Amino acid sequence: MQMLYQSDTFVVVQVELPSEAGTPARGGYEIVDKLSRTDIWLEGAIAESFRRGVEALVERDPGPEAFDDFIAGYAQLAQQPLTLH
Repeated sequence: MQMLYQSDTFVVVQVELPSEAGTPARGGYEIVDKLSRTDIWLEGAIAESFRRGVEALVERDPGPEAFDDFIAGYAQLAQQPLTLH
């Protein structure tokens, strides 16, 4: 698990899950919206789309507001309320 981004509004963590019993390794991104207290897990094609979008932003070297705006587009899909484990 690696924290990729943190702001006053969001935390983005990349998770790599090792393969188990013949299944391929997998991973994705968890986005936590601190203000709405929700989170979302992205994997597969949507995680790949998220990664490409972040890489495109990094190439343009925008300010932190651009990252928050981009992440907000994915975070609005979140339906899972945050809980402590």
